[in-house]
Amino acid sequence: MELNSIKPAEGAKHAKRRVGRGIGSGLGKTAGRGHKGQKSRAGGYHKVGFEGGQMPLQRRLPKRGFKSHLLKFNDEVTLAQLQDLSVEEIDLAVLKNAGLVSVRALNVKVVKSGELSKKVVLKGIGATAGAKAAIEAAGGSIAA
Repeated sequence: MELNSIKPAEGAKHAKRRVGRGIGSGLGKTAGRGHKGQKSRAGGYHKVGFEGGQMPLQRRLPKRGFKSHLLKFNDEVTLAQLQDLSVEEIDLAVLKNAGLVSVRALNVKVVKSGELSKKVVLKGIGATAGAKAAIEAAGGSIAA
């Protein structure tokens, strides 16, 4: 095979349709656009989703759901997860190293889920009222 002998597959290439080139072409005069109306005119056509003045589908349907972009920087940790950690002093870096929160997390909050029987000291981590009570009952504390 030589570069000068390469040809496209049979039927892959065909001549462009030349409209408005006389009656014998079958696409003369109106050039396949029919008579009158918005679709026959140059530059005249509706935008995507336009339904002739009827309320478009995307506006008829109710708006549903929203997820704040700020949520991806906030994370939660349970009391049961704190119980499994081997360290006593817990801060954001410890939780990230343990893989309990996202590396991108900026704020972490402890929620009351599970049991906590060991003493833990939270530094720079928030807690719900129930989680705070459970931590203090186990002899731990929450430092701001």
